Amino acid sequence: MLRWFGYAVGVRLPQRYNDWALHDATSKHWRARYVLQRSVGIVPLCAVWLLLPGSIWLRLSLVLMAALVAYFYSCAYMDESVEHRLGRQGFPHHTGRRLRAEADEAKNAEATARYLARYRTPSKG
Repeated sequence: MLRWFGYAVGVRLPQRYNDWALHDATSKHWRARYVLQRSVGIVPLCAVWLLLPGSIWLRLSLVLMAALVAYFYSCAYMDESVEHRLGRQGFPHHTGRRLRAEADEAKNAEATARYLARYRTPSKG
């Protein structure tokens, strides 16, 4: 668990975890995993800001605005950040993008084949 927290804040994992890091960056739910990892840095800051003196509405507004900005920029640079993390693990540049594109292509090919089999059968006549 401690190793995952380190990974979430940017610590390079030992080489024996390279397969896991590649899976983390290319799995079906890689975007959700990325947002969860970014939350490790965002949530504690928001909790501290809730403890500041002032009205509760002001503190909640601060936390909401800060969280929205933090998540916006984290998600805007999601692909680049994931590629950078894979590069730190020793993978060639664009490995994650290439593997995700290959998986999407295979998934789309299966869906196209099912569609053609169902709706493009030769008509009798």
